[in-house]
Amino acid sequence: MTAMRPPFTFDTATAKVRAAEDAWNSRDPQRVSLAYSEDSEWRNRDQFLRGRSQIRAFLAGKWERELDYRLTKSLWSFTENRIAVRFQYEYHNASGQWFRAYGNELWEFDEDGLMRRREASINEVPIDDTGRKFHWPLSGPRPADDVGIPAVQ
Repeated sequence: MTAMRPPFTFDTATAKVRAAEDAWNSRDPQRVSLAYSEDSEWRNRDQFLRGRSQIRAFLAGKWERELDYRLTKSLWSFTENRIAVRFQYEYHNASGQWFRAYGNELWEFDEDGLMRRREASINEVPIDDTGRKFHWPLSGPRPADDVGIPAVQ
């Protein structure tokens, strides 16, 4: 994910979003954390994090609780060193209850293409297993022919 550096074009911003999605779908906190600067600042819902070690710890806990996690991201807009993204993800908890989360992220990058700031606003709703939208295998990224975030919500 580090090869795509500002200033962004439509193609590089789109590729950056897909690379982030693929990394998050790996559910590997170490891999994901490498996309962020050493002193990256996060706001995730009501949590405020700083630095890769806090990001790794947050993600490890997230994926211990959010089982069979599948995420899709979509480019909303971009500028020279910022990208806005909308996303959805699904997971179930240890009791088997499924959830779909809807959210928006604002990303700011340093000159090396590492994310130095992430602000995420997220809402989630319980869903039935029959209401799930994301069914690709957990062993890899979202298939290229999967549409991602459906146009109609």
